[in-house]
Amino acid sequence: MHGTGPPLVTPFDAEGALDEPALRELVGWVEARGVDFLVPCGSNSEAELMTAAERARTVEVVADEASVPVLAGTGSPGLAETLEATAAAADAGADAALVVTPFYYGHSMATLEEYYTEVADAAEIPVYLYSVPAYTDVKLDPDTVATLAEHPNIGGMKDSSGDIQTFQRTQRRVADLDFDLMVGSGGVLAQALAAGGSGGVLALANVAPEATTAVYEAHEAGDHERARELTAACVELNYAVTGGHSVPGLKYAMRERGAPAGHVRSPHRPADEAARAALDDLLAEFEALRGDL
Repeated sequence: MHGTGPPLVTPFDAEGALDEPALRELVGWVEARGVDFLVPCGSNSEAELMTAAERARTVEVVADEASVPVLAGTGSPGLAETLEATAAAADAGADAALVVTPFYYGHSMATLEEYYTEVADAAEIPVYLYSVPAYTDVKLDPDTVATLAEHPNIGGMKDSSGDIQTFQRTQRRVADLDFDLMVGSGGVLAQALAAGGSGGVLALANVAPEATTAVYEAHEAGDHERARELTAACVELNYAVTGGHSVPGLKYAMRERGAPAGHVRSPHRPADEAARAALDDLLAEFEALRGDL
């Protein structure tokens, strides 16, 4: 997985059911704006609010519709469900599986290493590690990642810590391996690419895929100053659709841009008036920027 891809939001209808036609349309919407791969059933997909059957169906629909690689979120707190979801994703045509660190119970790094080894040994598709401490309170350390990167069926990692120092320390340990280290925080995309990252899985790529694509292309062209400038120009929008207003804000912003993002699922509530007003201002700024992309 190289380049940028969105942790694709999951469109739900007004009653909270999976809206498959909208999901298919959304795949086309983001692909038309330059994304390099798709990540269904990630954190911004509201995957933890979906049943196992819904997640499997979502991966199936996205894999069927996509013309770019699909990195399917398949991780759960327990091994059995993760293995089942990973096998289902492989059967659906996903190219790889993104497996979040087991959460709820606390685990040592040694336990996490054993867990990921079990998943990778059993999986029919490459496994990507997923460290997202803001949601799980679990942060994979660089040495554990380096050990796991030696496994022939572990292809990379999404690091959503936002900690560029840890990202750099990890990259130093895997630089000589066939291992895709991707950042999960759009606010440091240029910095992560400059540190040797292969790309990003970014909430921002749902609402402003043109911008994340432009950052990656600038980096690949050697124009690191432009990559930094574009990242900085989108940092407030990125924050607003992640830590600021979360999934409700992200889906509102997407709908305002014409994307079929659908409704949020309970217990989420729609973005309130203040959030909508703030997002409207940021979207206006992005529209002004978009002419330069």
